[in-house]
Amino acid sequence: MRLGINVPLDDADLAVEAERLGFEVAFVPEGFRSDAASALGYIAARTTRIHVASGVFQMPARTPAMTVMTAATLDGLSGGRFRLGLGVSNAFITEGWHGRPFGRPLAMSREYVAIVRAGLDGRQVDHQGEHLTVPLPGGRGTGFRLHNKLISPRIPVYLAAVGDRGLELAGEIADGWFGVFCSPGRVAEAVRRIGAGRVRGDHVGEPFEVIPSVPIAVGEDLETAALPVKHHVARFVSLGHRSDNFYFRLMERLGHGEAAAKIQDRAQAGDTAGAVAAVPLEFADDTSLLGPADRLAERMAAYEQAGVTILALSPVGSDPAARRKSLQVAAEAVELINPGRTRPDD
Repeated sequence: MRLGINVPLDDADLAVEAERLGFEVAFVPEGFRSDAASALGYIAARTTRIHVASGVFQMPARTPAMTVMTAATLDGLSGGRFRLGLGVSNAFITEGWHGRPFGRPLAMSREYVAIVRAGLDGRQVDHQGEHLTVPLPGGRGTGFRLHNKLISPRIPVYLAAVGDRGLELAGEIADGWFGVFCSPGRVAEAVRRIGAGRVRGDHVGEPFEVIPSVPIAVGEDLETAALPVKHHVARFVSLGHRSDNFYFRLMERLGHGEAAAKIQDRAQAGDTAGAVAAVPLEFADDTSLLGPADRLAERMAAYEQAGVTILALSPVGSDPAARRKSLQVAAEAVELINPGRTRPDD
């Protein structure tokens, strides 16, 4: 198991410290605060070895051709260190932010990835699908083709997924899975679903990355360490109506349906503090790395045994020194789990 970092957008230079500690890849999310591409360009310029990855680009926000162009640009700026993470997003974001209908997300994801693959391979895009049509029939112009040559022989494509069918699709068409709200048990279940999809696709036998996004906070008191994680959970579970919310349904499936309903009800009533308080400590702890260093090492070993290949850590809290301490402790824990492992820069 190797380490990745989800770079906080208010502390992008944390990627420099992660590179020093031997982390393999820096992921950048996008959402309410920032797009990912801008920050990735900055991080690529500040580093020399660590890979940079979108964690994840929202598909509804970009045409596939724009995603190909962005990936090619970041490939060049990073010297071939870019990895492409994609996510279909959700109804709240797709319809509320981008004014696009949200329907049959798995079928749309399949078409989107197919177009992106064609574009990154340097082929002229000609896709006549149910959800995406390029070029427009009867329109002016021909299908998109990328004219510059990539530095990377093949840019990996990672797919974010929550539900079982999404996991199988990731196994079938992608090079890796990016997950959220993942306990070691949830990862083991996801790996089985991914394997079922893998045998149906064209990439059987090729490497596949299992990349859960896991908050981390070092401290003796679990309640204190868990507070920023609870804020994160409450924000995602309260997005839109529960019938369309992947994260709500996942929390239900993991045995916390009553808590998920309280989170949504309180958030929709304007009670943000109440929504955060409704997140069970057990759920925050199961899906995070919380506590003193020895406890974190035990939990990291459990993630590795479940099938994780890259553990994408999210240092939580507002204290920059505490974030850096979390990375140091994680790097030391991985050394204990895998004695004598070779760091990427060795």
